[in-house]
Amino acid sequence: MLTSFTKYLFLSLCLVLSFSATSVEYRLPPKGSSVIGENQYFVVPEGKQTLEEIAAQFQLGLTNLMQANPGVDPFLPTPGSTLIIPHKLILPDTKRQGIVINLAEMRLYYYPKGTNTVQVLPIGIGQVGRDTPENWVTQVYRKRANPTWTPTKKTREIYAAKGEILPDVWPAGPDNPMGLFAIYIGNLYAIHGTNASFGIGLRVSQGCVRLRDDDIEHLFNSVPVGTRVEFINQPIKVAEESSGGRYMEVHEPLSRTQEEFESTAPVALSLEKNVTRFIAHEQTDSFVIKRLLEQRTGIPTRINP
Repeated sequence: MLTSFTKYLFLSLCLVLSFSATSVEYRLPPKGSSVIGENQYFVVPEGKQTLEEIAAQFQLGLTNLMQANPGVDPFLPTPGSTLIIPHKLILPDTKRQGIVINLAEMRLYYYPKGTNTVQVLPIGIGQVGRDTPENWVTQVYRKRANPTWTPTKKTREIYAAKGEILPDVWPAGPDNPMGLFAIYIGNLYAIHGTNASFGIGLRVSQGCVRLRDDDIEHLFNSVPVGTRVEFINQPIKVAEESSGGRYMEVHEPLSRTQEEFESTAPVALSLEKNVTRFIAHEQTDSFVIKRLLEQRTGIPTRINP
């Protein structure tokens, strides 16, 4: 039997977080607040289920789940073990308009016009050396179902070095690396699907933004041409809530070189001025800050008593 408190908690969560096959939708917090959603917990069932399959079930990228659950085997998580499902987030520190892509956390935020909601979808981004642009504001120029793919000269050279010759134009269809839907945001870049069964939450693309099939179809049908699109890179997000709580969310920053990417050592974190000012507060718990900067779980954590 549910207690009155449990019923209240369940109803409260339903009001701020809803699931569909294609996105996690949050109701936007009141003005001055930035923390949304709540974390969940999932017990790994018996049988062979990869972390990628669990991530897809909960609308997460693989990196989101791995950061929140360090040490878990991505190929065969232990049956009976409990995973944190990181659905509590701090909204990126930028305009809550159109599409916002935070490369560091590999998430896409879509603020549908005329609603008080934000939809959050996991993404794959560009490989080291084929980086997805950052600090860039553009827009949706056009959309196309069943797109073709025209590999760049550099892309063809990279594939040729591996012994694979790409055609000048890859025809549309389920085998097309761009999937079945594409949202074009510039001459060289698009938000598109994939013909692969993995790679969301990883650095796998040639620079474009990659989504799972259901997610790109949903976005394709939802986002109008002309929608603002902003690319940011915020591995650290902070928020001060009206309740007095001060929160910090730390992700692993993006590797800048192949050596960094292949190294087992953590990538160095640099603190932006706004983050430095935020944590230089008399109530900040320095031990919590140290733990967050070391662990980088991507989970918002209160840093004051």
